[in-house]
Amino acid sequence: MGKRSIKENKNIYQICREEAGLTREKASELMEFVSADRIEKIESEKSAPHPDEIIAMEKAYKKPILRNHYCAKACPLGQEYVPEVEVKDLTQITLEMLASLTSVEKDRDRLIEIASDGVITEDEYADFVSIQKKLQKIAVTAEAMNLWIQNKIAEGKIDPEKLQRYRSS
Repeated sequence: MGKRSIKENKNIYQICREEAGLTREKASELMEFVSADRIEKIESEKSAPHPDEIIAMEKAYKKPILRNHYCAKACPLGQEYVPEVEVKDLTQITLEMLASLTSVEKDRDRLIEIASDGVITEDEYADFVSIQKKLQKIAVTAEAMNLWIQNKIAEGKIDPEKLQRYRSS
């Protein structure tokens, strides 16, 4: 059996592996092409993980958050375009979404007014940026819902085939 880590500042990769109850050796077996030594280098931050390793970890550890974390924090393109999503429960996601939609609904007429001439004038910038921030919150909340679904699939609580059938119909 592998040694138990006492490192206080564990990174997300080590935390997820340990939460999955896996040693580096067992994780390596599940991932096939990622060695225990490579896992140690990623966890000790001696090496940055590659995208294919993140996907393998996500599957082996059953932790979809790893993909979002990598894209939002480590990938140069993702850092600019992918917001970091927090893991939340369905109730919290739903309430945040409803609050965000209600807030934007109040701004609907102002957004139409701003967009009607295709130009954002000086007196419209503050309102436009405020509305854009609210829309971004909706996008992040939608991603939180997607992450929640992926977590439930990984936990075996949602049938991905059934989900796909309903999405297709």
